[in-house]
Amino acid sequence: MRVIPISYSAQGFALLHRVCERAGHTPVAYLHARSLRPGGPTRQGAGDVVGEIVDALPDGVDLLIPGRKGMLPHIVAGYRADLVVCYGFPWRLPSTVLRATALGAINVHTSMLPKYRGPLPVNWAIRNGDKEIGVSIHWMDSAFDSGGILAQEAGIVLGDDVVPRLLWEEVDRSIERLLPVALSQAVTGFPGTPQEEGAATYAGWMEPEFSEIDWSAPRIDVHNQVRAIRFGSSGRSGPVAGVAGHRLRVLRTSLRPAEGVEVMCADGPLWITESAPVADSDS
Repeated sequence: MRVIPISYSAQGFALLHRVCERAGHTPVAYLHARSLRPGGPTRQGAGDVVGEIVDALPDGVDLLIPGRKGMLPHIVAGYRADLVVCYGFPWRLPSTVLRATALGAINVHTSMLPKYRGPLPVNWAIRNGDKEIGVSIHWMDSAFDSGGILAQEAGIVLGDDVVPRLLWEEVDRSIERLLPVALSQAVTGFPGTPQEEGAATYAGWMEPEFSEIDWSAPRIDVHNQVRAIRFGSSGRSGPVAGVAGHRLRVLRTSLRPAEGVEVMCADGPLWITESAPVADSDS
């Protein structure tokens, strides 16, 4: 089977390529988005990411970087591929792209669908205080993350301090187990297990207000707010708060007594164990 992997990084492409080849399928082209939206501005650092992808590009495999959706169906159809395999693509693929291959497209999503459809499933799981996440591989259709499920696995633990590198390594190991199963299901034309629409939730972009701490909120909510933003920034950032007349970027907190600054939330104390002054550019 000829496949077109879609991913967000050189590491993501390497994972998809390796698993597809081991399962007996041939990647013929890579598809990557340099912007969050079709026709939108290029993401900061996109050039470096593309450079890494090019440096690792296997011989005989093309790299496709479309600027708009309109050409995607023609580009994909030109490769006469059987299947698109997606892991990390911010655009909603139009139905014309899904019909441009013999079988369609499948997607890797880091949640136990139908929970947390959308672009930020892990961030919302941390924000909501979930103890674990999972990985689902499903058929792509005209809506986000709503197609039939081909393979699914729970059990990826979210500790109090979620380290992105370690979490994604565990996610990748789950993908290595699940993707061969999903590919074998796709070849047979299995439509997947329908998702329960009544249980669906959406994990969209965080609201602007989420970047500011409200000390009148419950302390577990504030703690998870700090955890979620720290995860999303790989530990480099946190929400802003007023503390003793100063503006701080809160990087780490503790629900238990700890060395640091004690602050009162709606239902009790929280300890700020790591913070940084707010720069003038952040004001």
